Amino acid sequence: MTGTKQPIRRANGNGRKSPAVPLFFNRELSWLEFNARVLAEAMNPANLLLERLKFLCIFSNNLDEFFMIYVPGMRSRSDENGHPLNDVQISLRVREIQAKLEPMLEELYACYHELMPKLAKHGICLLAYSDLNPTQREWLEKYFEEEVFPVLTPLAVDPGHPFPYISNLSLSLAVEVYDPVTGRDKFARVKVPSRPILHRLVPIPGAKWNFILQEEVIAAHISRLFPGMTVKATYPFRVTRNADFELDEDDTDDLMELIEEKITQRRQGGVERLEVTQSIPKAILTTLVDELEDVAEEEIYHLNGPLNLADFFFIAGLPIPELRDAPFVAGTPPALRLETDIFKAIREDDILIHHPYQSFDYVTQFISEAAHDPSVLTIKHTLYRTNTDSPILEALIDAADNGKQVACLVELKARFDEKNNISWARQLEKAGVHVVYGLLGLKTHSKVTLVVRREEEGLRRYLHIGTGNYNPKTAAIYTDLSLLTCEPDFGADASELFNFLTGYAHQDEYRKFLVAPVTMRRRFTAMIEREIARHTPDNPGRIVVKVNSLVDDSIIRTLYAASQKGVQIDLIVRGMCALRPGVPKLSENIRVMSIVGRFLEHSRIFYFRNGGAEEVYLGSADWMSRNLDRRVEVVVPVLSETLRNQIKDGILRVQLTDNSKAWDLQSDGQYVRRTPTGDVPRLCSQSVLLETLRA
Repeated sequence: MTGTKQPIRRANGNGRKSPAVPLFFNRELSWLEFNARVLAEAMNPANLLLERLKFLCIFSNNLDEFFMIYVPGMRSRSDENGHPLNDVQISLRVREIQAKLEPMLEELYACYHELMPKLAKHGICLLAYSDLNPTQREWLEKYFEEEVFPVLTPLAVDPGHPFPYISNLSLSLAVEVYDPVTGRDKFARVKVPSRPILHRLVPIPGAKWNFILQEEVIAAHISRLFPGMTVKATYPFRVTRNADFELDEDDTDDLMELIEEKITQRRQGGVERLEVTQSIPKAILTTLVDELEDVAEEEIYHLNGPLNLADFFFIAGLPIPELRDAPFVAGTPPALRLETDIFKAIREDDILIHHPYQSFDYVTQFISEAAHDPSVLTIKHTLYRTNTDSPILEALIDAADNGKQVACLVELKARFDEKNNISWARQLEKAGVHVVYGLLGLKTHSKVTLVVRREEEGLRRYLHIGTGNYNPKTAAIYTDLSLLTCEPDFGADASELFNFLTGYAHQDEYRKFLVAPVTMRRRFTAMIEREIARHTPDNPGRIVVKVNSLVDDSIIRTLYAASQKGVQIDLIVRGMCALRPGVPKLSENIRVMSIVGRFLEHSRIFYFRNGGAEEVYLGSADWMSRNLDRRVEVVVPVLSETLRNQIKDGILRVQLTDNSKAWDLQSDGQYVRRTPTGDVPRLCSQSVLLETLRA
């Protein structure tokens, strides 16, 4: 992997310095390594067929986000000397991405072509037009005339018809047309309509799971769009554009209006990727490149199969039990098995819920009961992402209807959820909820709900603090932690946090909360340095951290310093990791692993041995500069010894011993899958947790 920043030089056996080893891995190439681990699950024959197809779809969907967000973000970063990247440097990095990605795409389509015949044996068939019998063709012709033809718009390209704008992620057909009047070939573009207008996969009569691609339907009847012409061929292509828009928040009177304007502009960003099939002729490709204007050779990808495999999620979700993982019923936390009064249960002790192994319904129940409990006076809530039919936000509306004070911070800048959040913000405001749209210059990513309840002893504050979003649908497939507590210091911190979010405050300290961008970076750095200071051979330092991404230079440098002191560090990093582990005299005491399995690893956990007085934290923040400096994040200590041990031994220790879905990051940037050797039994941490926590 290519790295950046300051290099390390080590002496070789002849006393001369060896070539420089970069301190940090390249972020974008590290991200591609993560997606390679997703692809490996698609290629893994131990997984059931529709699960393998699901991972193909995830890989494809991930790549869309990569080119819409991560590649544009790369263009705006600095080089190792702190200077903005110039065009040559950017081109070099984009070529590195292409060189890394092209072999992966070959594997992707080799896997696709392996899976489809196997699925056909189970009655799931993706048919070509040439495969159809006369009855099916007759049906398809009728379908085309009634459902497809009326919504198609052929767009000619000639001096009187400029090349049409190709919107982000739209699938199109480049059409080569011969005009017998002029005797010349001409070029046209036909956009393939997407949902909700038309579905990409068209069910074909004759068998339960027979489909044909919408672009094949259009191509088979394309002559209907060009009467009097001869259509010589059609070639699918797809454009991905920069969707990482910047906001000038200081120059607006209405943040919601600004966000709505930027959502529209997202479809018009610069081209970051052009996808075509391998059959496209050079002349047609040249036309596309010339007309799109800003497409470089290193941004063109020739694919050996259908474009946008993410649309195959529909097939991956077919209800065929023998081809999918067995469904499971989420468990109940022990504290809630016998106690139906959730507030009483919280008063007795803090409650930890591990999703999806334990049900997210208890989080919904907490907020819903608060909405209808006459003793509850106030509910305050942060919203980053949720589903379109959120029972939690419905409960907040009920709470406002019931006369309670309800405040909700709706983060309008949650990328790709802006429309959904704007819709919810308007519904909440209409119901009488006090809605705040977030802070200028910061995204509010924290997951906190505060409930103020009048009880015999006076007012008591109850909280939910989570590592994941308030979204019941993703909570069924993301691993996250929820903490329910009425710890007084937490309640006081939460009140001050919401005052900061909804009013004016320069809060620079909290009792127990670690809050970004105020205290979190300083506190995390201090805790790592504390491990260094307290480390001795008899009382060794120890750090275990689980995050989605680790790319913050300052945190990484502090971890390197801890490793050099002898502190043992284990990092469970699902996605990007810029830290280079296992380098002698730098990071030889640091190990980095990644787990990619049935569920998306999403929880953030931080363990510090602290000289024997162990501390465990959980919350919403990754170790990225954006989380520590440009977002409002909350991480909290787990005060219950029972829950600390549950996280340390029941989660972290289990994951560290995974030898089925775990990968180890090497010092050269490659990941190696763990496999059990000898008599060591196979251990999948997600399977172990599924079995133990749902009981």
